[in-house]
Amino acid sequence: MSDLVRVENLKKYFATPHGILHAVDDVTFSIERGKTLGVVGESGCGKSTLGRTILKLHEPTSGKIFFEDKEITELNGKQMKPFRQEMQIIFQDPFASLNPRMTVYETIEESLLIQNLVSRKDKKAIDKKVREYMDLVGIAARLINSYPHELDGGRRQRVGIARALALNPKFIVCDEPVSALDVSIRAQVLNLMQDLQAQFGFTYLFITHDLSVVKHISDEIIVMYLGKIVEKAPAKRLFANPVHPYTKALLSAIPVPDPDFKANRIILQGELTSPIDPEPGCRFAKRCQFACDKCRGADIPLKEVEDGHQAACILA
Repeated sequence: MSDLVRVENLKKYFATPHGILHAVDDVTFSIERGKTLGVVGESGCGKSTLGRTILKLHEPTSGKIFFEDKEITELNGKQMKPFRQEMQIIFQDPFASLNPRMTVYETIEESLLIQNLVSRKDKKAIDKKVREYMDLVGIAARLINSYPHELDGGRRQRVGIARALALNPKFIVCDEPVSALDVSIRAQVLNLMQDLQAQFGFTYLFITHDLSVVKHISDEIIVMYLGKIVEKAPAKRLFANPVHPYTKALLSAIPVPDPDFKANRIILQGELTSPIDPEPGCRFAKRCQFACDKCRGADIPLKEVEDGHQAACILA
């Protein structure tokens, strides 16, 4: 199966009064068509910046971005317009990402009109499409003229999903799409997204800090730490055999719904390495109990641990 999205040595830096912030630093991976790549890590590790840079919502500092083997790295806004239909995003906060002055109907309609998928004069075609996507994501027809403040979090996120689907994209960046929702609603939205993927063959980049969610929905997972990929593996293999000390610490923090279960928690010590002008070497070294002189002075590349499983650690 061919890759739909591929990034090579992707970097995104931001200038700050204190130096250069390395938000995404030399990241390489690919996503097969119809598959889900999960991206996990602590807040500030560069997950969301990575997703937005792939979509060219942030201009990359360097590196290459390919969509269907076409390089889009240097394309400007006008040149990117045809790709906007193919590449969409579902934002984390469904309330902040929706225009408060637009109804459910107008929000979905806008996507169709901007990409000229229907004629502005063909009201019947627009109405049919809007209702079709509302039904697809489970929004009741009676809510068609509702505003975002009149909807609960789950319905607002469904509107955001419908807005993305209205363009019939191939690739969707899911930027923590369920983290702002109640647990009961979270399961419904996740199941909806998996059903839509099975039905339409969508390819997802699924960004989250919830490890139980990423295990449930992903085919493959990358673990990020301060802009770097520290481990990459198929989902089941990552949970069964984590290699990088940071990955092990993350997985040890997953709560187990059993009061008698004694978790072997790994409590990280030490200070975070600054992402502003970081020194060469493993960025996790200051918090790693196994760190040694070899971890400092030069960046640790990802290396193959087993087939399809990579880790950036000298102990791997």
